[in-house]
Amino acid sequence: MKFIKVFTIIALTIICFSLRAQDQGKIPGGISIALKAGNAAELSKYMNSTIELLLLDKEDFYKKNVAETILKDFFAEYHAKDFTIRHQGAKNDAQYAIGNLKTEKGDFRVYFLLKKVDQELLIHQIRIESDNGK
Repeated sequence: MKFIKVFTIIALTIICFSLRAQDQGKIPGGISIALKAGNAAELSKYMNSTIELLLLDKEDFYKKNVAETILKDFFAEYHAKDFTIRHQGAKNDAQYAIGNLKTEKGDFRVYFLLKKVDQELLIHQIRIESDNGK
């Protein structure tokens, strides 16, 4: 009987750690929704105060409001039709995702890196490049 209790406690502990590790790799759903809608204002809610933005011919560190304007201009030219996360992961307090953005003018590969700032997960880098694989 004592063996069953010990085994149950160990099994529950392993399950709890597994579930916690899975949650750690989850990207906030609002980011995908904003990208799918081409909504730069909504996406900016998940940005750090300064982010590295690599977008077609632009590559630099920008304040949040400037990055939002650049992304707004991008989405005005390339109307978003769909966004799907293809891969995501986490290491320490950082998370990343790679996805595909479909627009009316072509497809793009999107990478973003998030880090914890005061217990909140914020975007520190966004890279949007043409998906030449299609």
